[in-house]
Amino acid sequence: MPPTPATHLAISSRLVGEPVELGAGRARAALTLLPEMAADDRGLVHGGFAFGLADYAAMLAVNHPLVVLASSSVQFLAPTRVGDRLVAEARVVEETGRKRRVEVEVRRGEEKVARGDFLAVVPDRHVLDPKEPV
Repeated sequence: MPPTPATHLAISSRLVGEPVELGAGRARAALTLLPEMAADDRGLVHGGFAFGLADYAAMLAVNHPLVVLASSSVQFLAPTRVGDRLVAEARVVEETGRKRRVEVEVRRGEEKVARGDFLAVVPDRHVLDPKEPV
C-alpha cells in the first residue's frame, strides 16, 4: 500500500509523480516520463518534469498540508527521455521557524539526473486565503 501524504492531495501523479516512501523529514517519489512530456521527436523530456518531481518530493518530505515552495536551486546533470522512470529522494536538512531547507536528488536507476536545494515554508494559513486587514 502506498504511503499517505498530508500535502498536495489533489496533484496529478501523471505529471509530478507518486509517493513511494514517506518518513519523518524524508520522502521518495517516482515518475515515469510520458510521450506528452517530450520536447522533441527524439524523446528528450523537458527538464520541468524532473523539476516537478523534485519539488513534489521536497513538499512530501515536509508533509504539512499548507507547505509551499519559496525558492529553489536545481542542477540538471543528465538528459531524460520518454519511458525513463525517475525517482526523487528528498530530506529536510534544516528547520528554522516556518522554513525548511530540503535537499533532493533525482535518479534514473543509479544515475543522478538532477539535484537541488529547495526552501519550503509552512505558513499559518493557506496562501490563497485573504490576508486579514491591519
